[in-house]
Amino acid sequence: MTIASLLLSVRDNVFRNLSRSFLASLILAPLICILINEVIRYNARIGKLKGPLGLPVIGNIWDIRVNAAEKYREWAKQFGDVYQIQLGNVPVVVVNSASAARSLLTKSSFSSRPEFYTFHKVVSDTAGTTIGTSPYSDSLKRRRKGAASALNKPSIQTYIPHLDIETRGFIQELYDFGGAGRKPVDPMPMIQRLSLSLGLTLNWGTRLKSQKDNLFDEVTHVEEEISRFRSTTGNIQDYIPLLRLNPINKHSAKAREMRQRRDTYLAALNNGLDESIANGSYKPCIQANVILDKENKLNKEELTSISLTMLSGGLDTVTTLVAWVLALLAQHPEIQDKALSEIRKFYSDKEPMCRADDDQKCEYVVALVRESLRYFTVLRLALPRVSVQDVVYEGIVIPKGTVVFLNAWACNMDPKVWSDPDIFRPERWLEQPDAPFFAYGIGYRMCAGSLLANRELYLLFMRLINSFRIERYDDIDCHPVYGNADPTSLVAMPKRYKARFIPRNDPILRNELEVQLE
Repeated sequence: MTIASLLLSVRDNVFRNLSRSFLASLILAPLICILINEVIRYNARIGKLKGPLGLPVIGNIWDIRVNAAEKYREWAKQFGDVYQIQLGNVPVVVVNSASAARSLLTKSSFSSRPEFYTFHKVVSDTAGTTIGTSPYSDSLKRRRKGAASALNKPSIQTYIPHLDIETRGFIQELYDFGGAGRKPVDPMPMIQRLSLSLGLTLNWGTRLKSQKDNLFDEVTHVEEEISRFRSTTGNIQDYIPLLRLNPINKHSAKAREMRQRRDTYLAALNNGLDESIANGSYKPCIQANVILDKENKLNKEELTSISLTMLSGGLDTVTTLVAWVLALLAQHPEIQDKALSEIRKFYSDKEPMCRADDDQKCEYVVALVRESLRYFTVLRLALPRVSVQDVVYEGIVIPKGTVVFLNAWACNMDPKVWSDPDIFRPERWLEQPDAPFFAYGIGYRMCAGSLLANRELYLLFMRLINSFRIERYDDIDCHPVYGNADPTSLVAMPKRYKARFIPRNDPILRNELEVQLE
C-alpha cells in the first residue's frame, strides 16, 4: 500500500506540473511572440523620422480606420509635413504638404508602386493591374507610352463625339427622371450611367444607353467592390500576414468572386472590339487607337491593363466628383449664378447644350472644375509609391523599398499655399493659376488621363449649369470630411440625396434633347 500510495502521489505531481506547464505555455507563448514582434517592429522604423508609435502588432491601423487622410493631416501638425506611421510591421512615410511632395515625389526614386496582397495577389491575379497600381517595369513603360498616345490632345479631339453623346444623355436623364423639374430625383444612377458609358465608349466604343442594361448593375457593383480592395486602409491582411491563414477568409473569398465577375465582362468587351476592328465597324476609341498604333508592341495582358485603367479610373473619379458638385450647387445657388453669368458670355439661354468642341474657353468653369477637384479630392490618398533606391530627405535616409503615401487631401488643403483652403472658391484659380495641384497626383506616376478628365468635366458642367437651375430638396452635408458616406473607402463619396433639376428654358431644352442619340 505504501508503494502504491507513493506511485499515485508521483503521478499526481507529474500531472499537476504538466498542467501548470501547459497553462504557462498558453500564457507565455503569445506574450513572447508579441515581444519579439515589437522588437522587429521597432527595428523596422526609419531612424530619426518622427511619427506616432501605435499599438502592438497592428501599429497605427486602428488610428486611421476612418477618414485616414484627415487623420494624417492632423498628425502633420504634431510630427511635421513628412513623418512615418506603421501599418502592422510595415513602416510608411506620409507626405502632407505641397512643398514636401514636390521635393520628394517628383524624383524618379519614387517611380514604383508597392504590391499589396489583397489587390495585387488576389483581385488582380488573372486580369492584371491598372497602370496606376502597377510596380515599375519595362511593361509599365510600354503601357504608359500606349496610354499617353491615346490620351494626348490630338487623340482627345477624336473622342469629342463620344463626350457630346454621353453628356447629352446625362442631361436627358435628369430631365426625364426629374419630370422636367417637377419632382426631386436622386442623381446618382444617372451619374453612374454617365461615368460607365463614358468609360465603355471611350475605351471600347460601346455605349451603355440605359440603366436597365444588364451590364450597368454588374459593372457598377463589381467595380465599387474592387475599389474597396484597392484601399490602403481597408485590408488589414495586407499588413498582418497571419490573417491570410484563416481557412474561412471571407475577405479573400469575396475578392476572388469580384475578380471572376470582372474577368467575364472584360472578356466580352475585348472580344467585341476585336471583332469590330476585324470587320472595320469599330468607332474611334482608346483601346482601338492603342491596338492599331504600330509603334506600341503591347501584349494582351498589357492591353487589358489599359482597359482596366480607363474603366476603374472613370467610375471612381468622375462619378464621385459629379455627385459632390451637384450636391454643392444645390446648396449654393450663388455659385450657380456666378457660373451661369460667365457661361452666358459665350452661350445664350437658347443654347443649353453649348458646343461639344468648346475647348475650355470659359475660364470660370475651368476654375470651377479645378476647385471641385481640389476641394473634394476624391482620391484623398493618392495611390502609394515605393522607393526604388535610398533617398535622403532633410538629413534622414529613407531606405530603398519604403512605402510612401501622398496625402493629396492635405496637399490640396495646404495653408502655406492658400490662406483659405477650407472654403470652396473657384476664383482662387483665376488669381493663382499656377498654384500646385494634387488631385491627379504628382510626378511620373500622376494620372495619365487628366487632360481627358478635365475636358469631360468642363463640358458636363457647362451643359448642366446652362440647362438647369439645381434646387435643394434634401439638406446635404457638402463638407468633404463630415459629408463622406463611407470614411473607410479609398474614394470619398457623398451621402445619397435628392435635388430638383429645373430647366432654365424648358421649350428650348426639350427641343435640343430631341436630337437623336446615336
